[in-house]
Amino acid sequence: MTLPGGLARLFWAAAALSLGVVAAALYTQHALDMLPCPWCVLQRLIFVIVALAALCGAAFNNRTGRLLAASLMLLGAAAGMAAALWQHGVAASTTGCKLTLADRIISATGLDAWLPGVFGVWATCADAAVDLLGLPYEAWSLLAFALLGAIAVRLFFLLLRG
Repeated sequence: MTLPGGLARLFWAAAALSLGVVAAALYTQHALDMLPCPWCVLQRLIFVIVALAALCGAAFNNRTGRLLAASLMLLGAAAGMAAALWQHGVAASTTGCKLTLADRIISATGLDAWLPGVFGVWATCADAAVDLLGLPYEAWSLLAFALLGAIAVRLFFLLLRG
């Protein structure tokens, strides 16, 4: 069973948006010297997970697999929104964010040691609290996760409708 065009475009759009956000974060880190805190890096990881789920959804050849992929996308978007809100409301106003949940998750994955240029933590939460085009950096992340969540919900409706 081939994937209908509308579903395929939504899965591909979600993957592109997720990876585009990570690419933008890497650009601002390496070209503009905006160093990430643990919550920033955790959100990068969540964007990568959502992208992988979307790519799986585009590749799956059955409705159950696509529903599972959309579920993972929605869970990832919700987790990402929670991380962005926590970063904005709590972490950005603290001077130290070492050993927070985000720091422990990143350390537990080992990605900070394996790919430090992508998943390395280089700043405290207070130091990483910067604006980009007039909005806090984490607000952009929140908006992207909200859009990904909307895409996942749309996928659910389309898949359940049949």
